[in-house]
Amino acid sequence: MSPTSNLLECEALLEPDQHYPLYITAKKYWLPEFEAHWDDKEAVTLVLLHSTSFHKETWQPTLERIFQRSSAHSRNSSRSLKIKCAWAIDCPNHGVSAALNDDALRQAPFYRDFGCRRYADAVHRFMSARPMFDFRSQRLVGIGHSLGGVAITILQNLEPAFKFSSVILVEPMLSPTAEAVEPLCRTLIKNAYERRDVWPSREYAHQDLRSRTRCKRWDPRVLDLYIKFGLRTHPGARHLKMPYDGVSLACSRDEEVAMYREPDGATKPVQDLDKICPRIPVSIVFGDNNEYIPRAVQDALIDPASGRQFSSVTRIDEAGHLVPQHAPNELGEQIFDILSTASSFSRL
Repeated sequence: MSPTSNLLECEALLEPDQHYPLYITAKKYWLPEFEAHWDDKEAVTLVLLHSTSFHKETWQPTLERIFQRSSAHSRNSSRSLKIKCAWAIDCPNHGVSAALNDDALRQAPFYRDFGCRRYADAVHRFMSARPMFDFRSQRLVGIGHSLGGVAITILQNLEPAFKFSSVILVEPMLSPTAEAVEPLCRTLIKNAYERRDVWPSREYAHQDLRSRTRCKRWDPRVLDLYIKFGLRTHPGARHLKMPYDGVSLACSRDEEVAMYREPDGATKPVQDLDKICPRIPVSIVFGDNNEYIPRAVQDALIDPASGRQFSSVTRIDEAGHLVPQHAPNELGEQIFDILSTASSFSRL
C-alpha cells in the first residue's frame, strides 16, 4: 500500500507450462471504493505496460493521480468515470520477472531476442489465463509507454482478440519509417552499454542514481520504486564474502540492447496501429521535450494524411520521453481527462 494514498495492490504470478517457459508477473491496483463497481459493466479496467529498462510499478504514481481524480469526481458528479481496477504487467525480461526467468532468457528462442512482440505475447498469455481474472468480460482500456505503447498496439491484433474499448499511447516508440529512428536506436544502445549496472547495495544505488543527470528529473516516488523493483540482487552476490548484498539492473544491459535491436521493432507495429485506429478510439500523449524521439517522427505518426485518426493528441509541458518518470501527476491528469471524455470509448 502506498504511504501517500489508500491505493491497494495485489501481486499475481503466472507460472510457466509446457507451452511457455517464462514466468509473467503483474499487479492489480484499486481503491476500496472501486469495489462497488465490481459488477458494473460500464466500469473500466486499465491494462498498463511499461517502457524498456523499467518495470510495472513505474505506473504506480500515475495511477495514484488517476484514482484520486476518479474518486473525487464520483463524489461530485452524477455521471462519473467508474474504474474497477488497473493491471500493470511486467515484460518478462524486466522487473521482478527477470530474475525468475534467468535460465530461460539464456536459451533459445529468447536469448538476446526479446522484443516488443514477445512482450505483447506475454501480456496476451497472462490475460488469457483464467480464472486469474476474466479480462474478456471487462471494459478494457490499454495504456502503454514507449516499448509498452508498441506492445499494447500489437496486442490489439493478437488472436483470440481481446475487445479493448480504447487505447492510450504515451510517447510510443513507433515510426512510419526506419531511417528516422536508426540514429535514436544507436544512441540508446550506446547509452545502455555505458550504463552502470552494479552497486554494492540498494542504498548506495539510490545515492548514486539520485545524483545522475538522467534521474534528477524523475519524480522521487519513481526513483524509490526503481530502487526496489528496477534492481535485483546480483546473481553472484551469494558467492561474495561481503557484509553487504550487491545489486544489479533487473533488466540487464544485454536485454535492454536486445529490445533496441529488434528488426522493425518501431516500424512494423505501425501496421497494427493502422488497423486499430478506425476500430477504437486511440489517444496519444507526448512530452514536449523531444530529447529522444524526434518531433518529425511524432508528426509523421499523427499526420492526418497517413489515414490514422486519433481521438486526442496532447503534450505535457516540461516532460521528455520518460513522461511517467518525469511527470506522473500531470500524466495522470491527462489520462483521467481522456477517460472522462465520452468519445474516448468505442461502443462495444
